[in-house]
Amino acid sequence: MKIKAIVYPAEEGGYWAEVPALAGCITEGDSMDELLSNLQDAIQGWLEVANESKKIDLVSKVVEITV
Repeated sequence: MKIKAIVYPAEEGGYWAEVPALAGCITEGDSMDELLSNLQDAIQGWLEVANESKKIDLVSKVVEITV
């Protein structure tokens, strides 16, 4: 899956980023490598929480789609 993030330079040094498609998914890092690693963790965590918080009734089904 590919998800776009917007990266900004932080005023205090380093970088911060937000993922527009995932409301509230933001992170930071002292270097670009650290930021990219933190972004992967933040996106995975956001998606896990979103999947767990949705309750499925007995007539619905879950399907996985690769994008």
